[in-house]
Amino acid sequence: MSLTQLAFGAGFMLIALAFSIALRLGLERSIIVASVRMTAQLLLVGMILTWVFTLSSGWLVAGIGLIMTALAAHAAASRPARKYPEILLDSFLAVFGSAYLLSGIALVGILRPEPWFNPQHAIPILGMVLGNALTGVSLALDRYTNALETERDLIEGRLALGATRWEATHTHFREAMRAGMIPTLNSMAVMGIVSLPGMMTGQILGGADPTTAVRYQIFIMFTIAAGTTLASVWILTLAFLRLFDTSHRLRLERLVDR
Repeated sequence: MSLTQLAFGAGFMLIALAFSIALRLGLERSIIVASVRMTAQLLLVGMILTWVFTLSSGWLVAGIGLIMTALAAHAAASRPARKYPEILLDSFLAVFGSAYLLSGIALVGILRPEPWFNPQHAIPILGMVLGNALTGVSLALDRYTNALETERDLIEGRLALGATRWEATHTHFREAMRAGMIPTLNSMAVMGIVSLPGMMTGQILGGADPTTAVRYQIFIMFTIAAGTTLASVWILTLAFLRLFDTSHRLRLERLVDR
């Protein structure tokens, strides 16, 4: 695709801009800023990855991975309506643990590129797992902290009757897990029938055999689903330990509104 073709493609955003003006949605500035920002970011990433692919350095891949993880953790921690002091650290641990574990297994145990840290494989896989993990973390954490606050009387009533901290809140933990996992599962359920995922479409447009592109996409989606599940479990476990003390008391004073 040439830059001229890309420029014509950018014209599609005029549709969104026109409807925003016609319906007085007030989104004109947001549409323009988001479009320019996305274009600039992706072009910059493209140049950086071209350089990284040329060097093929394990330390460089690890450094870029840590930067991506830190940004994902910050995005995940900034979305919940209620926060506690260690939320950024916990978000980092959750997305780092899940994304690196699943990406490592995928690279070393299944795909086996040479070398195993080949940036052409490692960075895209890590990025896709991180992107979905941060969504799971933010949704699960937002649902859990909201439930603790709105159901405070019920939870403290259970604790007063002798329930452990887990017995008092396991239903809220379970519902928060569902909130974190459902977007990924919904995406998987309609993939190939209602939607064609971006990675597979990109490979096909780039000339790859469709059956090969499909196999890679299936593999990636399984990896993403597992990563999202682990990230949701870890963030909720960490939040549970932060917001309930060892004496089985709910510590809602640690929560503050965004």
